Amino acid sequence: MSLKIGNTKIGSPVVLGPMAGVTDLPFRVLCREQGAGLVCTEMVSAKAILYRNRNTMALMRTDAREHPVALQLFGSEPDVVAEAAARIEELPFEIYDFNMGCPMPKIVNNHEGSALLQDLPLAEKIIAAMTSRVKKPVTVKIRRGFAPGDAVAVEAALRLEAAGAAAITVHGRTREQYYADRADWDCIRRVKEAVKIPVIGNGDVDSAEAALRMFRETGVDAVMIARAARGNPWIFREVRAILEKGADEDSGRSPVACTESKDGRPSPVERLLMVRRHADMLIGEKGEYIGVREMRKHISWYTNGLPHAATIRRRINGAETKEEMFQIVEDYFSDKSAWISA
Repeated sequence: MSLKIGNTKIGSPVVLGPMAGVTDLPFRVLCREQGAGLVCTEMVSAKAILYRNRNTMALMRTDAREHPVALQLFGSEPDVVAEAAARIEELPFEIYDFNMGCPMPKIVNNHEGSALLQDLPLAEKIIAAMTSRVKKPVTVKIRRGFAPGDAVAVEAALRLEAAGAAAITVHGRTREQYYADRADWDCIRRVKEAVKIPVIGNGDVDSAEAALRMFRETGVDAVMIARAARGNPWIFREVRAILEKGADEDSGRSPVACTESKDGRPSPVERLLMVRRHADMLIGEKGEYIGVREMRKHISWYTNGLPHAATIRRRINGAETKEEMFQIVEDYFSDKSAWISA
């Protein structure tokens, strides 16, 4: 169940993937408490670190409750990335993760993120420069390739391993697929077979059962969960449960504890408590004005797929204060009639 990346021991092979605007400090703490073995910050620009950008400094704040934590950097200039990494190495995080997977146009157009899959020699130089300047382990997140038909993940992983990377995360889609279509787990398997360093699989791990299948089909050392964790930090405890105890053969479900609902989902009470705690932490971190507005999207995710979710989304998008937001949420979760079909 444990994993070692460089000199950092990961207690559970289930990783919270980085997501811009999502994996801030409060959300990372919640996912860590639910069983994530490693959490990762939002992407941080190497250039912004050198320029001492105030917003970037805020992105790098950590909390004792979330460790171990990886700080994800992006950039395209070896000297700049290496210098930025060296300047912040004394900050309290355990791992650097370098981004070669972001598909967003504003990142790709700067020859950063997944654009580096088209320039593997440059990517290799960046990792070599980083590992020569810092003592903390450097991991890299890549994709299957850039364009349809590309399959450069194995070559990329071998180059990055040679440059000093301590682990590789493979998202089984190309850049041009973004998050559509099925992830190519066979690509992940081939990377695992090609390198000696730990490999973390990413893509379509949206349930405990899917995580177990990825381990079995690819042989990865860990799985990364990103979008499936939005509004569902409980997914980490479910994955840990299925790995520790195995699937319940009679019901076909994982033996998940700490829930009141019959089908394994968090109960209304549990969801309400998590939403309140998440909101309190977010407002405490960013202030009421920003916290309330950022919490709107999280509440949308927490209620996604539940009865009358569209109604609460409409109401919550008009909330301006913490008290107003809490009242809307409590009204929804305390209405037992809304949960008859849940």
